[in-house]
Amino acid sequence: MAVTRISSSSTPQTGGPLTERRYVLPLILITSLFFLWAVGVNLNDILIPHLKGAFHLTDFQSSFVQVAFFGGYFLAAWPAGRVMEKIGYQRGIVCGLLICACGAFLFIPAASVREYAVFLLGLFVMACGQSFLEVSANPYVTFLGPPQTSEQRLNVAQSFNAVGAVVTPILGSTFILSRAHAAPAGSEADVVRMPYLVMVGIFVAMAVIIFLSKLPVIQEETAEEESPNLPGILAFPHLIKGVAAQFFYIGAQVGVASFVIRFVQHTHPGTLDTQAANYLKLHLLGFMIGRFAGSALMKKIQPAKMLAIFAVGCVASVLLVIFTRGSSALAGIVLLGFFHSIMFPTIFALSIRHLGPYTKRGSSLVVMAILGGAVFPALMGRISDASNIQAAFFVPLVCYLFVLYFATRGYRVKHAA
Repeated sequence: MAVTRISSSSTPQTGGPLTERRYVLPLILITSLFFLWAVGVNLNDILIPHLKGAFHLTDFQSSFVQVAFFGGYFLAAWPAGRVMEKIGYQRGIVCGLLICACGAFLFIPAASVREYAVFLLGLFVMACGQSFLEVSANPYVTFLGPPQTSEQRLNVAQSFNAVGAVVTPILGSTFILSRAHAAPAGSEADVVRMPYLVMVGIFVAMAVIIFLSKLPVIQEETAEEESPNLPGILAFPHLIKGVAAQFFYIGAQVGVASFVIRFVQHTHPGTLDTQAANYLKLHLLGFMIGRFAGSALMKKIQPAKMLAIFAVGCVASVLLVIFTRGSSALAGIVLLGFFHSIMFPTIFALSIRHLGPYTKRGSSLVVMAILGGAVFPALMGRISDASNIQAAFFVPLVCYLFVLYFATRGYRVKHAA
């Protein structure tokens, strides 16, 4: 089944059906992937305090978990887009799932040799696979229905990513942090074997299911080979600003989540990491609630306006985190999860609007912006080591201000394919 689509309107609209009947099953199947890769991303927030204790790392050294993971996203994104041009979305998804399985499997020998660098290698490989999934699944979802509801459809799919984000810390704190406290000295790294072995099985099973499924084939308006050059992509200012907005947003989102546990322990000394992890769960629960609520509100409110409202909410919340203590500071850290919720899918969908034959490569650039998740947590870790964790939250404050600019002016399309 081939689908050809183009829209001349430059203003995101609301209303209309979420999808068509023929796309319901493919949408459900692809949406399940959003839940799955949330596990890989959000388990990092458990790995950071776990590996920090197991290998006696500083905050800066522990942030290498995110550097390795999001560095892999960045390096694999552009090749993933080029591969997708050759093999299509469906095979690209299968390829991504198998690479994820290889990365998760590396945790087994990493636990045996007890080398931090091998853990980082496993995270890097798994991130490369998830980069393939991001480049393929996000734009694929926007095509599975009417163009005017593409942002809403992607937010709905990403809502199940948020469900995975809530479930992951619960499983991670149960099977990693709690077991690590009970493990004999020197064997704390061993507890990651079983969780990641289970992930290997799940990634392989999903790859088989996707490979055997009959998914719609998405055909953009013009063959990519007719206009392959990067300068063609750069002719879309809203895409470039969207890439920058995604870079800043991902940096803020990952940086905040990475240091929620450390923040709670700083503002409430003596709190155990298992107790502090409860606030990470609340942070991610707010993230999930915001995704579903935001998806529903987009039926009535223009996506760009929703993004602006949530950016203002982030600014207000992070100011509480920086300048207050006690319950108000904890409220700020939890509320940030809620206001982060719609940002990734909304920025993504607004950025790739009207790219026509450049959609796959434009998607690659937006996914490459996930590099922010490698840069900003390390910067926050360095500031935290030099001062304190509250001062480090000035970094996401700057990020939210750029997202607010994109939501109010930067998203506007000035060049349509």
